[in-house]
Amino acid sequence: MKHSVQTWLLAAGLLAAPLAQAQKKSAPASTPASVATPGPAFPYPVQQKLLANGLNVVTVPFDSPGLASFFLVVRAGSRDEVEPGHTGFAHFFEHVMFRGTDKYSTAQYNDVLKTLGASANANTSLDRTVYHMTGNATMLEKMFEVEADRFQHLKYAEHDFKAEAGAVKGEYTKNSASLYTQLNEKVADAAFDKHTYEHTTMGFFKDVVDMPNQYQYSLSFFDRFYRPEYTTLLVVGDVKAEQVNQLADKYFSMWKRGSYQPAITAEPEQTTPRYVHIQNANFPPLMSLSYRGPAFTDQNKDLPALDILFTMLFSDNSPLYEKLVVKEQKVRFVGGSPNYTRDPYLMSVRASVVKADDMPYVKEEIIKALEELKTKPLDAKRLADTKSALKYGFLMGLDSPDQIANSLAEFIWLTGDAQSLNRFYSLYDQVTPADIQAVAKKYFVPEHVTVGTIGPNSTGGIQ
Repeated sequence: MKHSVQTWLLAAGLLAAPLAQAQKKSAPASTPASVATPGPAFPYPVQQKLLANGLNVVTVPFDSPGLASFFLVVRAGSRDEVEPGHTGFAHFFEHVMFRGTDKYSTAQYNDVLKTLGASANANTSLDRTVYHMTGNATMLEKMFEVEADRFQHLKYAEHDFKAEAGAVKGEYTKNSASLYTQLNEKVADAAFDKHTYEHTTMGFFKDVVDMPNQYQYSLSFFDRFYRPEYTTLLVVGDVKAEQVNQLADKYFSMWKRGSYQPAITAEPEQTTPRYVHIQNANFPPLMSLSYRGPAFTDQNKDLPALDILFTMLFSDNSPLYEKLVVKEQKVRFVGGSPNYTRDPYLMSVRASVVKADDMPYVKEEIIKALEELKTKPLDAKRLADTKSALKYGFLMGLDSPDQIANSLAEFIWLTGDAQSLNRFYSLYDQVTPADIQAVAKKYFVPEHVTVGTIGPNSTGGIQ
């Protein structure tokens, strides 16, 4: 089995908007007929049941004969690591959750997976940890049994803890060899002073080094967050809601609710631009402009408008792309997207520049394009075509149980409610050219940017 902290996403902009992830490279010439009729963005029935202990059970029947995906979404990520000196533990549990219980050792758990024809994995990010497997739907009860057992009865000795802590340190060291990862860490650390988004999912290195000494704290972390009120059980595939709900009652209803609530400190308003730089003459020059973005909500149009804005600004046929990449060839790529997070985070524009000396010019051109969006109305047809392309790309990705579960899981960890997906996507149809201008003015504020650069000189040269 494998685990992933998803640090690779950081290189392209962490937690990018789901529709932006599915977008075509170029804005379309016409509206796809398949999404022309208004209706729910999610084409499958979503059935939810809340157990008395707070566990949310979500079922999505899907025509995948003999196949089902089983997800457990824990709404605890690096955001929830509020105590100084104890970062990286959400990611740590992505590893240690596979250490076994009295009933199922690690080897026995792996043997069960083989009988299910399944693979189990996990990944961690700012706001959540997700555990998932896809396997034989006729053996769904066995999936419930082994997952309920480890979520309620995880057991690991101190020497096992130390071994996993060492593995986490090794993963940190490996990931940190990437200059993209280093820049992401520096940007987050510079952009945030109070909020826990200051540290990435891997945590601060000094805390990772000390992690082998934190066995007792790890037990407290598990006791706090691996509770039913933090968790949603999501099953997609060749299943029925009655069957899933019955098995949830049988295996998870005795799981005891906890009482812990982390105190997340809000980040004060940024009042001046901030700068970070990595000097490296052997790496392609890179520049990022990270602006303060909004927290996720399905109650207003800001994030859909920003998603559309970024798509139109950086598509292959946009004026900015054609100028910087195609015509002038000063940039290898340029792109960006908003991020979907529980609290206000960053939305980043990134450009790989051919020559470091051109970074000031490229920065100026990007900012000029952003400023133009504040005053120049978008073409209504291009706006409509972009919205349709985004929705069409999203629908095209919903063709297997695990892809469907991944799409729903994002809205579950953001809001706790799978139906948030349809509420959110319905907002796209309501976005107007005036909304694009409004979010451009609201969020692309010069004082709210953190500039990150990688280049051969001692500074980025664009302060």
